[in-house]
Amino acid sequence: MQVTSLDVLWILLSAALVMLMQVGFLCLETGLTRSKNNINVAAKNLADFALAVFLFWLVGFGFMYGKGTPWTLSWLGLDRFALTFKDADAFSGAFFLFQAMFCGAAVTIVSGAVAERMRFSGYLMVAIFLSALIYPVFGHWVWNGLDQGSMDGFLARLGFVDFAGATVVHSLGGWAALALVLVLGPRKGIFDLGPRDQPFIGSSLPIAALGVLLLYTGWLGFNGGSVLKFEASVTGI
Repeated sequence: MQVTSLDVLWILLSAALVMLMQVGFLCLETGLTRSKNNINVAAKNLADFALAVFLFWLVGFGFMYGKGTPWTLSWLGLDRFALTFKDADAFSGAFFLFQAMFCGAAVTIVSGAVAERMRFSGYLMVAIFLSALIYPVFGHWVWNGLDQGSMDGFLARLGFVDFAGATVVHSLGGWAALALVLVLGPRKGIFDLGPRDQPFIGSSLPIAALGVLLLYTGWLGFNGGSVLKFEASVTGI
């Protein structure tokens, strides 16, 4: 795949925009949760992003974009773990950073669903499981070979197409969130308020609105960067 310096710059800029979505998630979730819990929610967003990027570098990228062995077929990658970029070309580093931001976004989707319902330690375990195993393995089925200009995952070979993570990122994060809320149940007290109880009110609607705008801004990098080249088509995405 032919890549120019301008393409690399565009991917890096897009990665920064996707990282901005992490700020948007933090603002949206803390603004819509009660004051007594919004510090916990903010800490979860910071922690899951740090864990996601580290674990994606350590094992996730290898599971997702590594080459399998004959017995794994196109189900799982088994190389490219703990990447070193000392001798790598510029595109490889930019591609890793862009994909690490995607991993972080997939994990953070869960954070909003379980806000005020889950202990910090339990949430970290979920974040580890998602970023180190679930997201990379499913991503391998769809996007393996993307950085080489080919689509080698078994779902891709069957004709499945996912541009910019509609399924790999957003749907996977949403299904993980649904599974968790079905187990956890509703927030305590939200459906059994007494006559003198106060309804659940977010701590700051302006901060939540800021989060929405930041998410929308970051989405431009999410979709436009997924072209992996700076060309005319990015303006129509």
